[in-house]
Amino acid sequence: MVKGHRHFNGLKTIALFGVLWAILLTFGSLIAGARYLWVFALIGLAMTAYGYWNSDKIAIRAMRARPVTEVEHPAMYRIVRELSTRAGQPMPRLFVAPTNAPNAFATGRNPKHAAVCCTYGILELLDERELRGVLGHELMHVYNRDILTSSVASAVAGIITSVAQMLMWGGMSRDSRNNPLAMIGMIAMALLAPLASTIIQLAISRTREYDADEDGALLTGDPLALASALRKLEGGVEAAPLPPEREFVNTSHMMIASPFRRGERGAGLFSTHPPIEERIVRLERMAGGGYTGVDGGVAPTPNWPAPQ
Repeated sequence: MVKGHRHFNGLKTIALFGVLWAILLTFGSLIAGARYLWVFALIGLAMTAYGYWNSDKIAIRAMRARPVTEVEHPAMYRIVRELSTRAGQPMPRLFVAPTNAPNAFATGRNPKHAAVCCTYGILELLDERELRGVLGHELMHVYNRDILTSSVASAVAGIITSVAQMLMWGGMSRDSRNNPLAMIGMIAMALLAPLASTIIQLAISRTREYDADEDGALLTGDPLALASALRKLEGGVEAAPLPPEREFVNTSHMMIASPFRRGERGAGLFSTHPPIEERIVRLERMAGGGYTGVDGGVAPTPNWPAPQ
């Protein structure tokens, strides 16, 4: 059984979540007073639980994907079955999304309820070795419980944005409205807190992408296959991007590469994905041996088996 590394990024993620919850509870105090902080905490937990429990249904529906059989896509089944067995995990459900935009994602609340989806575009663009690299990356998102992480981050960030709008529309407590300095501070916070929560959410997402690249390369034993796939995907997305519609923007953080052209909504500075060039450099460093892990420390050279 192949296991992923233990990343110090996990501690960083916990710290980032702490900041998100601190912003949320501070908003609760400003709007409803300290006595009602628990209301905002419960709202956050409820939205997180809903998004996490239904993450597979939400993402699959947004991409209009359909389940596929082994007869339809034997290579996809063969690769996922091999990698799942190697990781000691159950076989996930497989889907294909009817779009020429090349991409893939995995979702589901745990390995027993996981789903892996490829678009028509990525199945046409990549050869089998590159597809294996991509599917290894996606499976590690499930095994690393990244769906829970992204669900929590998305839910809390969404609540902060909603509460900020309430604050801007006069939803602050009476004592705060009678204090000019408090009024100025709350207006500033209402404007800056959603931006801060977005930046924190992006930091969490980018951290998890680096982890999945590294762990997926260890699972497949072929980091250069994923590097080659990312190169093709960079050009493929520019040639056939997804339209920057809300349903695609909301699921874009799950995909292996940002599905939008540079400069469009969800791309560039506020992309949920780190630069592909940097990801490729890290993977090539892994292939060279004695690579630097995503936490900044020098990781040992793994004894990779030959790719199948």
